[in-house]
Amino acid sequence: MALVTGVFLALVVAALGAGSGLDRDRAYYPVVAIVVASYYALFAVMGASLRVLLAEALVAAVFVIAAVAGFRRTLWIVVVALAAHGLFDFVHAAIIANPGVPAFWPPFCAAFDVMAAVCLAWLISSGRIRAAA
Repeated sequence: MALVTGVFLALVVAALGAGSGLDRDRAYYPVVAIVVASYYALFAVMGASLRVLLAEALVAAVFVIAAVAGFRRTLWIVVVALAAHGLFDFVHAAIIANPGVPAFWPPFCAAFDVMAAVCLAWLISSGRIRAAA
């Protein structure tokens, strides 16, 4: 259920961006990537662990830097960052023990991230969004 919901929600976010014209601004998907990267830090706060929060913030910083670099250079970096975050979701628990992460979150977030990456890659490939700044 979490996988299906993640895919569905990513498609809704992509459709909202396309339907409203928000995705015409090259910042749309980098902002999505930044928001996605922030949730594990939120879960660390919910789990009341400063040590875990610092670890999650460090990992999130990598994805934030990638999102900003993608915005400034090419959105293909954002495609890679979203897909990489989806892969990170599968190994997250083995790397960082975050007690605030709901059980459904890793598969949900992985599905969302990968589908968002696929949507952005399709938008760039089809010429609807230009990759370069």
